[in-house]
Amino acid sequence: MAQVPSPTIRARRLRRELRRLRDRTGLTAEEVANQLGWHRTKVIRFELGHSRVMAKDLQVLLDLYGATAEERESLTALHRQARQKGWWSAYGDVLPDDYVGFEAEATSISTFESLYVPGLLQTEEYVRAIVRAGRSTADQDEIDRRVAARLARKVLLSKDEPPRLWIVIDEAAIRRVVGGPEVMRAQAARLIEANELPTVEVQILPFSAGAHAAMGGPFALLDYVDPALDPTVAYIDNDCSTLLLEEERHVARYRLMFDHLRAKALDPDESAAFLSRVADDYPG
Repeated sequence: MAQVPSPTIRARRLRRELRRLRDRTGLTAEEVANQLGWHRTKVIRFELGHSRVMAKDLQVLLDLYGATAEERESLTALHRQARQKGWWSAYGDVLPDDYVGFEAEATSISTFESLYVPGLLQTEEYVRAIVRAGRSTADQDEIDRRVAARLARKVLLSKDEPPRLWIVIDEAAIRRVVGGPEVMRAQAARLIEANELPTVEVQILPFSAGAHAAMGGPFALLDYVDPALDPTVAYIDNDCSTLLLEEERHVARYRLMFDHLRAKALDPDESAAFLSRVADDYPG
């Protein structure tokens, strides 16, 4: 599957470039707003991604910032790409945050999960069991739609150049029998199979490792081909809320946490053997 530009990534790049151009002029957000007859918050909301930049507003900003012909062409193209819809827009009701859009163009994904098998490696029956447990009042149509949305994410692994996946899973996620023994045996087999792929590394963090750097919960780091254009994003999800962190100091903190987790976890070969032993222990 060919690489398709992510409108989420293009929108972030556009707002970063608009902020760069404003900084180059030496103008504050308030000065920009005064010159254009806007409210100051309009400029801030554009740069933070809280409001979509309309085409006419983009051209006005480019005029004010003295954008070159090359910059104008590039940012106009970014604006057009940012307005396109990714495949995930069809599941907007069950994929409410921007994570999938950020994930879609990542070249490397580093994930720690404490309670679940990571989504990209979940089997269909494992997904269905999780959705049923988390949505006890949902009807069958809603369950099917949520399952379809999660499975659709796996298109990422079918790209011509799939991202590098480095996954650390707490033993608790492997021990918990989700959906029954047969589901878990199939899920363990899927993890072992994925671990043999050249772009995937799966490590199990055993109980014997004791306390660790990510006791606060799961997170993911998303890296891109050009960090200068698209800096790394740290993503934290606790089921009640999600948080995307872009500041370098926050990303560096989670990078260090992931390095500590990798060092404490079993290596990929040991993890595959561990998964095989645990699969044999599932009841039934």
